Amino acid sequence: MKFAKIPPATIGRLSVYTRHLQELTRQGVEIISSEKLASLCSVNPAQIRKDLAYFGEFGVRGVGYYVKDLLFEIRKILGLNKEWNLGIVGMGNLGTALIGHENFLKQGYRFVAAFDNDPTKFARALPNGLKVFDIKEVKRIKDEVGMEIGVITTPASRAQEVANRLVEAGIRGILNFAPVRIHVPANCEVEYVDFTIRLDSLTYRLSVED
Repeated sequence: MKFAKIPPATIGRLSVYTRHLQELTRQGVEIISSEKLASLCSVNPAQIRKDLAYFGEFGVRGVGYYVKDLLFEIRKILGLNKEWNLGIVGMGNLGTALIGHENFLKQGYRFVAAFDNDPTKFARALPNGLKVFDIKEVKRIKDEVGMEIGVITTPASRAQEVANRLVEAGIRGILNFAPVRIHVPANCEVEYVDFTIRLDSLTYRLSVED
């Protein structure tokens, strides 16, 4: 499914909508108004309607949204109507914590491979049953297990080297936790997760309120 260029903020909000729609489904709620959904998601109803309008028409005027149907459509838009296979590089504290986090699997992201460059970690069994392989084997393992997305949790000094290996192996999507920008070809998508940036934003707001 191809759409025109969509604002990144809209994609981020769609992800938030899915979380709340999943909970509403779990609670057995069948229909919800845009006002109620907006309140749950901490946005205004017009924003929800605008976000969804990029992708078509949803809901029934005067009735609201059918929860299961809207959840299905948004998950399809986000590419979550299938399971994605992840490989993680850097099995330190952060990598080990992420690979054991149950929310990944709940959202359809399954870790199928783990890598490091420390020989003492090779063949070590992880809590989810995977073994740690040498990063030099990423191409072979990627082909064997169908890895589609690479997750980098290495120190900043190693992130570019790891990104290069992932790209050479045919990976076109990278989630980078290393606090550094990496350079990849135009056909490879990168998302960055830097906790300190979020903390900087938080401390700024706290400082302004003082």
